[in-house]
Amino acid sequence: MARGGPKLHRHRRHELGQSFQDGGEHYDRVRPGYPADSANWLIGSVGGMAGAAAAADIGAGTGKFTALLVQRGLTVAAVDPSPDMLAQLRLVLPGVPATEGTAESTGLADGAFDLVSVAQAWHWCDPLPASTELSRILRPGGVLGLIWNQLDTSVPWVHRLSRIMHAGDVHKPHFRPTVGPEFTGLESHLTRWEDPVTTGDIIELAKSRSYYLAAGEGARAKVRDNLDWYLHEHLGHSPADVIGLPYLTQTWRAFKA
Repeated sequence: MARGGPKLHRHRRHELGQSFQDGGEHYDRVRPGYPADSANWLIGSVGGMAGAAAAADIGAGTGKFTALLVQRGLTVAAVDPSPDMLAQLRLVLPGVPATEGTAESTGLADGAFDLVSVAQAWHWCDPLPASTELSRILRPGGVLGLIWNQLDTSVPWVHRLSRIMHAGDVHKPHFRPTVGPEFTGLESHLTRWEDPVTTGDIIELAKSRSYYLAAGEGARAKVRDNLDWYLHEHLGHSPADVIGLPYLTQTWRAFKA
């Protein structure tokens, strides 16, 4: 039985990850972007801003973090397992080469990149094989960046919101991502910020979560009903209100050993 635990965990991780294969337009519309200083901190660690010329964004989704790298003058390649997500990325960033692949098998060339980023996706990866693969495509001294947006559950009303939404990607205070022996010097950077949203936006955000996407209609209806009660009756917001939704962005970096 002890052996079965990790296998079940990997199976469930794959099952939930598969829920993102469709819905690229909805994901791009409702998910927040990333704060600029997350990308600046990563790029600045590659010998200063001028030191990073090429980046690979793995698990790029619809290109929300990819866009920050492009805006900072890097040549960027995007990789994601979902054709639907990549189709949306190509609409938003038509100049970025975007190919199907995973962190464990990118299909990219050896030693081609100064920076590899994985935004909101490392928890879907098998970290040790992924570390080996991402080290392969990095140049000596290159940087691996792991980025997570998460609701700031230190704010009481957001903590309850996260439970209603089943936002499972809220990390515990002692969280450190697992990376392979190919990387050293793991360190983190934290950004606190707010996303201006309506109550309708929050409900649509819940619909983009893996729990909701993988659930049956009964569970989905319960989430919608609970959010409607919490936002409009308990908190007293109207659908027209613009609410500052507090986020934390955790950015981790490690250097190719």
